[in-house]
Amino acid sequence: MASSCSESSLASAMTVDLEDYFQVSAFEGCSDRADWQRFECRIEANTDRLLTLFERYQVKSTFFILGWIAERYPDVVQAIAKSGHEIASHGYDHQRVNTLTEQEFVSDVVRSKHLLEDISGQEVKGYRAPSFSFNQQTPWAYKVLAKAGYRYSSSVYPVKHDHYGSPLLPRFAFLAHPALLEIPISTLQIAGKNFPIGGGGYFRLYPEMLMHWALRQFHRQEQHPYIFYIHPWELDPEQPRPFQISRKTKFRHYLNLEKTQPRMERLLKQYQWQRMDELFLKPSHQTQVQTQQAFI
Repeated sequence: MASSCSESSLASAMTVDLEDYFQVSAFEGCSDRADWQRFECRIEANTDRLLTLFERYQVKSTFFILGWIAERYPDVVQAIAKSGHEIASHGYDHQRVNTLTEQEFVSDVVRSKHLLEDISGQEVKGYRAPSFSFNQQTPWAYKVLAKAGYRYSSSVYPVKHDHYGSPLLPRFAFLAHPALLEIPISTLQIAGKNFPIGGGGYFRLYPEMLMHWALRQFHRQEQHPYIFYIHPWELDPEQPRPFQISRKTKFRHYLNLEKTQPRMERLLKQYQWQRMDELFLKPSHQTQVQTQQAFI
């Protein structure tokens, strides 16, 4: 159901970070994990909204799912798998990797992988670090992922941001370990600077025309797949607002929530979307992978 525009045939990956509104890193200071159970969880309805959109536009996506969510809402994971989407890990309870010891990270990624595989019946090949918290200080994390049986990570956003970002790391898929591929979120390079165009809050912040211009520029400039991500809570303008937060955090989290779903519909309609494993784990893709092995 893609449009007839020339960009529609170019490869793009649709990804979802499956976490609820009270689990985002920006709320860490006021949302204790021990208290998560007391919040109204809206993951079922919001995931269903995304699944309905994906079915309408015949899109297959990769869902990076928190183990905490999977453990309490196994039917959500099973519905995603049954719809033909890839099941991947977002860790267990959204702890930034650069705040964990190596052994804590081992426990986290092994636990979440086994949990998701048991519930979905799928092999879990992919991992995305909460808040893109892989950087040049966490090279050991790739060894851990490879040993645990993961085949790729999408945990780097090569931009400058106060919560995340590794602008000195490669912009495109590279071997981070002999057995594991890192697939960064997409950026548009202008005058030597990386601009974030991979979705999330920027999808709500940028004017829609600017976002589509950026995607067209990316496809014209680069011979690599475009990587987009979204959270289910971004389609939920009626979500509870239980926290006392700064104006900056409030702006970032709640901006244009009411516009996300119609914008998503137009995005899904205009471009061809695939799962991460289908785009990056096939032998035909290996020739596109950068030879730079940044962490080996």
